[in-house]
Amino acid sequence: MSRPQRNLDRPQWLKSVPFLGVHGAALAAPFLAFPTWKLVGLAVAVYSLHMFAITAGYHRYFSHRAYKTGRVFQLVLAVLGALTVQKGALWWAAHHRNHHRHSDGPKDVHSPVQRGFWWSHVGWILSERHDGTELDRVKDLARFPELRWLDRYGLALAVAFAAGMFLAGGLPWLLWGFFVPVTVSWHVTFCINSLAHVLGGRRYATGDDSRNNPVLAVLTFGEGWHNNHHFYPTSANQGWFWWELDITYGLLRILSAFGVVWDLRTPPRRVLDGMVATAVDAESGPALPDAAPGA
Repeated sequence: MSRPQRNLDRPQWLKSVPFLGVHGAALAAPFLAFPTWKLVGLAVAVYSLHMFAITAGYHRYFSHRAYKTGRVFQLVLAVLGALTVQKGALWWAAHHRNHHRHSDGPKDVHSPVQRGFWWSHVGWILSERHDGTELDRVKDLARFPELRWLDRYGLALAVAFAAGMFLAGGLPWLLWGFFVPVTVSWHVTFCINSLAHVLGGRRYATGDDSRNNPVLAVLTFGEGWHNNHHFYPTSANQGWFWWELDITYGLLRILSAFGVVWDLRTPPRRVLDGMVATAVDAESGPALPDAAPGA
């Protein structure tokens, strides 16, 4: 590995102070504010909102265009995603599309097969190599100025949300309504990168080591059916059989009934039967021309 690459991949501890500080606040929460049922319920509610934002928004919509929606709800998904403090929708989708393009290969952004648990779970985030947004990978999304704005300034919304929690309930609400759910949702999301390519079963022969993990599926509202997902990435559902819990898809079905989203893609019978997906089926990200809402 060349010296420049080593430097870019090295953890940037000074830059990561806010990231580490959020963890510190979350760990201190039980000592600074006793976890009453009300506070735990608040944390679970915000965590659930974060999971929906990441799974339905950043992942299935922005990264894979697995369904369609209008520009207003597209913005709602992007704003909810910003509250998770996982950067903007453009950054998230660009990196995820690269992950699918090079899954578990040398150019994968966060492969545990290539670089181990630490790097795939959090090391790549602490480094500076992947700080920027590769707009060439998200041209279908970058044409929206509001998404470009959120990619630059979305953190301000998360700070405003944290301030709102403090104003609503003081330090206990700030800790249990912001720091705890943000930290937990971070690591549950990261586990898809670090564990869902190592632990679990493989129903389909994909070109990577993706696994179906039912525990992660529960925690991530359906994302744990990762081998299914890598076999047919553009599907709006990742749990394909009745026993594969996929909360996110259930919520999308409800939104579809009200006309908020539509054209939910699902795998055809030949995919469920294990036949090889076509190149179009397996394409990780770039949307079809009509997949994005009109300006």
